[in-house]
Amino acid sequence: MALITGLCTFLYHLPQIYKWLLKPYYMSSLFMTVAFLVVRKAPGLCEHLATQREDGNSCDFDWRELEILMFLSAIVMMKNRRAITLEQHVGNLFLFSKVANVVLFFRLDIRLGILYLALCVAFLMTCKPPLYMGPEYIKYFSDKTIDEELQRDSRVTWIVEFYANWSSDCQSFAPVFADLSLKYNCPGLKFGKVDIGRYGDISERFKVSTSPLSKQLPSLVLFQEGREVIRRPMVDNKKRAVSWTFNEENIIREFNLNELFQKSKKLNKGRGLKEEQSGVQPLEHPTESKKDQ
Repeated sequence: MALITGLCTFLYHLPQIYKWLLKPYYMSSLFMTVAFLVVRKAPGLCEHLATQREDGNSCDFDWRELEILMFLSAIVMMKNRRAITLEQHVGNLFLFSKVANVVLFFRLDIRLGILYLALCVAFLMTCKPPLYMGPEYIKYFSDKTIDEELQRDSRVTWIVEFYANWSSDCQSFAPVFADLSLKYNCPGLKFGKVDIGRYGDISERFKVSTSPLSKQLPSLVLFQEGREVIRRPMVDNKKRAVSWTFNEENIIREFNLNELFQKSKKLNKGRGLKEEQSGVQPLEHPTESKKDQ
């Protein structure tokens, strides 16, 4: 049953997977993931590799390698229990596969281990996951515009994501936040993002740490009348983020988006009625700016 479910899931996401394979980042990650398998099974190469198998067959996994691969599968399954997007599932698989490959290559031959580790470092420095560029209704702030926008109209509620482009968690969360902006954006409830990896002073002003150890990226903050009302994840006394799952259901519940959306729509209707009675033509709301290319 589990095999059938996995197959159906793969077929459902096949068009998206096909698009991924056309991107250098995913092609390189796939090659790095299967590198040890290719080396161990490649005819003409595997015959010269060391093995601990009793039958001396160097073109098949020995018991220790199978143990490492089984441990890898268990770790990936545990990490993917909290994954909320397909990108996170695939990212976890790529990450821990590379770690397992480093161990396997060093165990097989220290020269191969050094070579693979060097390739991993070069990949990390040169290849970045592609940014989400799908549909969204989000205002992107800079260090000069965020205060002005938050305080421009006290009737507007803002939900702002503090993120960094280098953070894999932020990249995985991007489509979720974009989908929420498409569903809930209205004149009285708006969505914004600010790259605190680029604007360090904003990180200090709003007390969002960019350290990977703090686990505060991404951070969602709800502002009303220019003041912070709700923040997720919350931060404890040691300035560490309290564990919180960034999925759509949690965000809708914690930030009470359904109620906020209904109030914002009523506010917009009341504003339009007053403008109509006073004979003033309502101003059109400008299109929100897209991410800088």
